[in-house]
Amino acid sequence: MTEAETRLWLAIRAKRLNGIKFVRQTVRGRAIPDFVARSHNLVIEVDGDTHATSEAYDARRTAVLKRQGYRVLRFTNADVMTNLDGVLHVILDALTSAPLPTLSPEGRGQ
Repeated sequence: MTEAETRLWLAIRAKRLNGIKFVRQTVRGRAIPDFVARSHNLVIEVDGDTHATSEAYDARRTAVLKRQGYRVLRFTNADVMTNLDGVLHVILDALTSAPLPTLSPEGRGQ
């Protein structure tokens, strides 16, 4: 893990963030996200400098994860290193704000 990933991991591991369990680097289809809160279908990615030149690749990975039902948050190494409290606040907001439900075709119009 990078230093930024390690700092974030130390803040969210062992249910330290609002009692939510996170796992790190688990396979999700063809992607291996940095951190996942399975109970909330939330993926967190910490992107280093090399991601600045791979925006298309990151967009494809995000699209794949979204099709699998995950919400994806991306932070830069600099975000984590210089504003960890702000990063944790954004993560908490995502954890406490439920995504809009997807209505089944049978449920529409009733």
